[in-house]
Amino acid sequence: MNTRQFKTRNGSELSFTTMGLGMGPIGEIYEVLDEKTAIATVEQAYRSGIRLFDTSPHYGNGIAEARLGAGLRAVPRDQIVVSTKIGRVMDPFGKLPERNKEVFSPGFVGGYSHAPRFDYSYDGTMRSVEHSLLRTGLSRLDILLIHDCDVWTHGADAGRRFTEAMDGAYRALDKLRSEKTVAAIGFGINEADTCVKFARAGDFDLAMMAGRYTLLDQTGVAEFMPIAIEKKMGVMLAGVFNSGILATGAVPGAKFEYGAAPPEILERVRKIEAVCAKHDTSIRRAAIQFPMAHPAVVAVVLGAVKPSEVESNVADAQAKVPAALWSDLKAAGLLDASAPNV
Repeated sequence: MNTRQFKTRNGSELSFTTMGLGMGPIGEIYEVLDEKTAIATVEQAYRSGIRLFDTSPHYGNGIAEARLGAGLRAVPRDQIVVSTKIGRVMDPFGKLPERNKEVFSPGFVGGYSHAPRFDYSYDGTMRSVEHSLLRTGLSRLDILLIHDCDVWTHGADAGRRFTEAMDGAYRALDKLRSEKTVAAIGFGINEADTCVKFARAGDFDLAMMAGRYTLLDQTGVAEFMPIAIEKKMGVMLAGVFNSGILATGAVPGAKFEYGAAPPEILERVRKIEAVCAKHDTSIRRAAIQFPMAHPAVVAVVLGAVKPSEVESNVADAQAKVPAALWSDLKAAGLLDASAPNV
């Protein structure tokens, strides 16, 4: 698999495979998974050449980190890049909260019964890192990201949480980076404008932006991506299927932003599918390859819950896509004209 080299602000060198494995789905967003199959999915990713693995305490309230550690147990540590996040600390004795219906962030149907508590403080960040090392069984982490500090997750409380994160979490992560305990620090956010806010507020190495530079949504291209280039930040893109619809197409029950896709999104996806079909390309393949072309992007992180899904992702990432596809999508008004072609 192709790799991209990236030098962090503390002088560390990270080698990013252009595709990473995202552990969100293995945290059981939509369904409870077979344990052996979940771990085998991680093992298949490594066998397929993937060397970037991204997880979070949030994913299944810790179960995704544990499964990642199990899947990588026999892998030489210096051959992989592991990214996890801070912002939530798990309480094994607490009661799981009801889902907050006033925000977009989804819950998990499965996972551990450990209760998450938002904590972007300095001490909470250090505690979260320690817990992640214990769950994964690793002795070090390569990348740490401030997670979900946005309106998507916190609603009206987002401003206060941002201040807490910059006053507490950022200081903790910067200390860990200066000590070379971690190679890189950054943020993982679902909103382009909040990515801009964080990028301007701190000296970050990396950003993970979810769902805002895809075939369906290019809101991140106008302001955030140029800032990332200006500040020499690497961008990891997640959510490139916009929760599913760009993988399945406009089928009954297609998911968009973790819910049922609305009629206008279904119609737009049908139009994209029609252009892809003219070029003998699946929308899934186009959705994977389109974001890889932007010069700020170091990797596209894709989820999977079965080994066969990893194999399909890798095959679609490496298959040839005609250059004319992107031009035709732009001509049809289905793709931002300023987006770089693959």
